[in-house]
Amino acid sequence: MAVLPSALEALRERAGELLFERVAGPEGPRNRDAIHRTPGPRWFPQDSPVRQVHGDAAMFIGGLSALLLQSLHPVAMAAVSAHSGFRGDPWGRLQRTSTFLATTTYGTAEMARSACDRVKGVHARIHGVTDEGVPYRASDPHLLEWVHVAETDSFLRAHQRFGVRPLTDEGCSRYVAEMARIAEALGVAAPPRSVQALGARMEEYRAELRCTPQARETTRYLLLRPPVPVLALPFYGALASNAVALLPCWATAELGLPRWRRAERWVLTPTGRGATGLIRWAMRGPEDEQRS
Repeated sequence: MAVLPSALEALRERAGELLFERVAGPEGPRNRDAIHRTPGPRWFPQDSPVRQVHGDAAMFIGGLSALLLQSLHPVAMAAVSAHSGFRGDPWGRLQRTSTFLATTTYGTAEMARSACDRVKGVHARIHGVTDEGVPYRASDPHLLEWVHVAETDSFLRAHQRFGVRPLTDEGCSRYVAEMARIAEALGVAAPPRSVQALGARMEEYRAELRCTPQARETTRYLLLRPPVPVLALPFYGALASNAVALLPCWATAELGLPRWRRAERWVLTPTGRGATGLIRWAMRGPEDEQRS
């Protein structure tokens, strides 16, 4: 009678290992131990909303949605296309991003500051000119704030829809304020610190946003040609379709992506909850309490 539970547990452990390896990379176990076990003060307390949001499987949908939303800024998208190498090494970029988020969310204050300083050092070396002749610098506080605003909005939207424990209204504003601490360490001058300020800042960027050929190509890559094994495509499709449904209506209209409200409510959202539930099940482990 114990054979089935044992086999199921072995399957869960193997699935969790494979998923963690993809997201965190070969250095993932070592980084995880250093991040969670190194003693010292942290930027965020154990019960902080930023820990709750970033430790939930809803981030898989929120992260995809953030990439789609970020692509609508022509200058930011030009910098990403020219310098990030996300198409040539998409998993490497994901692993670096996930390690940065884990370090700033759960690591010591010293680790978090060092991680932000490293990113600032990379940004300081990136500059260029868009196809339309607009010069850019990756260290430009205005561009950095767009990336921050799009991420914060997307991560929070995903958590409120798919997270196992959605935040209260006060918790949502606390999350935005906590994210502002990371943004400031990266060079953003005055990031929003409440849900209302986040929405207002997003609206202020609207005039600058449009779907360029680079944004269109990024959208096709993420939605139609993702770098995942064939067997994983249905699962990825559940995440990606919900990432699209998570976008503001004006963003999907700009990207030329269809929306079907009834399908989102009765089909997409349940599949998104099922997919994130499977991720939580696969990645369940002794660190869960710390991460959430």
